[in-house]
Amino acid sequence: VQLQASGGGLVQAGESLRLSCHASGINFRLFDMNWYRQAPGKERELVASITRDGSTNYLESVKDRFTISRDNVRRSLWLQMNNLKPEDTAAYYCNVFFRGNDRWGRGTQVTVSS
Repeated sequence: VQLQASGGGLVQAGESLRLSCHASGINFRLFDMNWYRQAPGKERELVASITRDGSTNYLESVKDRFTISRDNVRRSLWLQMNNLKPEDTAAYYCNVFFRGNDRWGRGTQVTVSS
């Protein structure tokens, strides 16, 4: 399984970013997919998830600002992040639970300046 995330960067508060993740090595359409993030000195937390059928869930602090989406044909996952805040600063990771294990892509860094 390979998960390739991209799209992070340095932005100012209030701006937007769109993270992308491309998956290979799995039958993507059969799996729920997740975005996690980890800030320095903090535990990794689940930011957003989307089921294989398209149902979504969000961390309370990002509701109404972030949108997770997927394209099963392109085997791609996205996280649209609007109205970013300094507390959103973290490394963001694409994740899938596959064959009994969490699989992680390399993180993409999001830094939001005030």
